[in-house]
Amino acid sequence: MTKLRFGVLSTAKIGREKVIPPMMRGARTEVTAIASRDAARARSVADELGIARAYGSYEELLADPQIDAVYNPLPNHLHVHWTLEAAKAGKHVLCEKPIAITRADAEPLAAAAERHGVRIQEAFMVLTHPQWLKARSLVADGRIGELRVIQGCFSYFNTDAQNIRNKADIGGGGMLDIGCYPTVVSRFVTGREPARVFATMDRDPVMEIDRLGSVVLQFDGTFPIQASFLYSTQLTPYQRMIFFGTDGRLEVELPFNALPDRPMRLILHDGASGPLAEGEVVEIEACDQYGVAGDAFAASILDNTEQPVPLAFTMANMAVIDAAFRSAESGRFESIRS
Repeated sequence: MTKLRFGVLSTAKIGREKVIPPMMRGARTEVTAIASRDAARARSVADELGIARAYGSYEELLADPQIDAVYNPLPNHLHVHWTLEAAKAGKHVLCEKPIAITRADAEPLAAAAERHGVRIQEAFMVLTHPQWLKARSLVADGRIGELRVIQGCFSYFNTDAQNIRNKADIGGGGMLDIGCYPTVVSRFVTGREPARVFATMDRDPVMEIDRLGSVVLQFDGTFPIQASFLYSTQLTPYQRMIFFGTDGRLEVELPFNALPDRPMRLILHDGASGPLAEGEVVEIEACDQYGVAGDAFAASILDNTEQPVPLAFTMANMAVIDAAFRSAESGRFESIRS
């Protein structure tokens, strides 16, 4: 088998517009079926995207023997349940982030993957994008000296109460939607786990979701590292990650919503240059990060190699997010609970 055959659970927008098209063009992936609770809706989307089979229930799709793996872009509170159902059906699962609402909710996933002989992975597309692989290698190679500080921001503006991101009872809110990104790339680039987390969060008085947050991650070690970032679902759209070292800094210009049709840029600033120096531009060839992520996951299964985003890494990220929520409630630094 040269390609992994995917079935998609739901006709969610992220799947229709971002993930399915590049996976259908993938070197190691193909999408052969899609399911919805509305059979007519499933058929309409399948016809629109050129998908061969459409099902009127998720159960029917999971029973299809011609599907090897499932892409799960359902609302956050349904991720664990349908990922477990897919695993029971013998399907590998690529599940949208966050893989669960809390780390405790995600606990059954590892056991299910082992029990049913499948692989389960959170779809953090940034972790396989070449710009983040390059950023990590530049820091590891000492291009900015010893890394000391990470700063970041990720924001957009959305006050639609009907949008699932704004529904607190089904896992909406800023930390689980976008605050998780600076969290995961800070851990990815450092290769270390934070020991403590401090967070402040402002909640929408009507929708009750966390609409603004500031988070500090403290990484212990011979050279301690402090990562701090803000996120918001009700600010002007912006994103940037900056890594400060003893000899320079590295900026990731468009860290999370990398464009598929133009090169991405990393900017290296020499500490010896003035504050207004333009810096050295490291250009990363254009690619579709969703397609890259799908191919990487599929290749690990087809070639029996290590998963690009191991489930243990995902569980550790959920533990950091849990600690951020606890800190916002307690008003103090919270330790990570594994």
